[in-house]
Amino acid sequence: MPRGLTDPTTAIEKRDRCSDLAHRPRVLLGKMGLDGHDRGVKLIARIMRDSGIHVIYSGLWQTPRGLAIGARDEDVDCVAASMMSNSHLVLVPKLLDELRIMGRGDIPINVGGIIPQEDVPTLLAKGVARIYHTGTSMDQIVDSVRECVREYSPLPQDANSTAKLARLMSMANAGKLPAHTPLKRPRRVVGITGAPGAGKSTLVAAMAAEAVRRKHRIAVIAFDPMSPITGGALLGDRLRVDFNAVDENVFYRSLAIVGEDYRSLDQLVGLVGAAGYEMLIIETVGAGQNDVAIRHHVDRTAVVTVPGMGDSVQMDKAGILEIADLFVANKADHAGEAQLVRELLDVAAGRKIYETVATQGKGIIELYEALLEQA
Repeated sequence: MPRGLTDPTTAIEKRDRCSDLAHRPRVLLGKMGLDGHDRGVKLIARIMRDSGIHVIYSGLWQTPRGLAIGARDEDVDCVAASMMSNSHLVLVPKLLDELRIMGRGDIPINVGGIIPQEDVPTLLAKGVARIYHTGTSMDQIVDSVRECVREYSPLPQDANSTAKLARLMSMANAGKLPAHTPLKRPRRVVGITGAPGAGKSTLVAAMAAEAVRRKHRIAVIAFDPMSPITGGALLGDRLRVDFNAVDENVFYRSLAIVGEDYRSLDQLVGLVGAAGYEMLIIETVGAGQNDVAIRHHVDRTAVVTVPGMGDSVQMDKAGILEIADLFVANKADHAGEAQLVRELLDVAAGRKIYETVATQGKGIIELYEALLEQA
């Protein structure tokens, strides 16, 4: 067990201390460079989540620019970056520079990894807030994230427009959006819902890449579950998007939610449209038979299904299948796809069924056009 969490009450105590903060701490976890091991960072992510923190995990092989885009768009309280390839003196200064370019040079950067003591003064002098060595306890890491939390307020006028959008979304989600903030609904708002593991995030990532190819301005709001016990959340949907390829051409925001609490969603949608985005994809938490509230906030709803989701009786149950404007039979290369399509045909009542293999990009163009380009 990691140091600092030997006492089973520690996580509960940290959760209770989180409740006194201005908002739940938000941290972007990322591994820069060529280090291909993520077991340790995933363990850290889970411990942070269980301590009441909202953790945005961006995955492996991140570039400084990709992390900076994520930190800005997610409006995090701090970035926790690690690397094991002795590249800290090159990558960390680049990350600091990219954050300044993104208009968020104020976001603290905490750095972990195998960092020689003689390099510590150099990194601190360049602007690193904290450095985690191999002996740093989890209590220290969690506390350092919590110490970065500040009250949400509008960013300075000289901040760039995307950074301002991200902050306004934070304020709206916290119920603190300033009065008379301009709101405008995007031309197209679609919802992607379906059971956990159906491949929603991969589908959204593929459609975002297609939007970039077509030079469309598109935004994504991705919801993940918030723990009803600790208030923490692990937000991992953005790791499906290759930001090294799409760069700033997709605005992507991850948010935690309890159940279907969409009280701020209409404001979030309006902020996206007012920022000039014509298209918005909203990805729901992995949904069950009664998770249907998203239909009140979008123009079209796609319900994602996969082979093996259940027999025809499950298909006939009231709930999520009823709200679909169209169906997506994802993982079409898996066994049972033909049976899935047959059973969907029984309940589709004329609604179209699109077969996709999101990991390979198959069927994405047709789905994109059906959801985002048809009137």
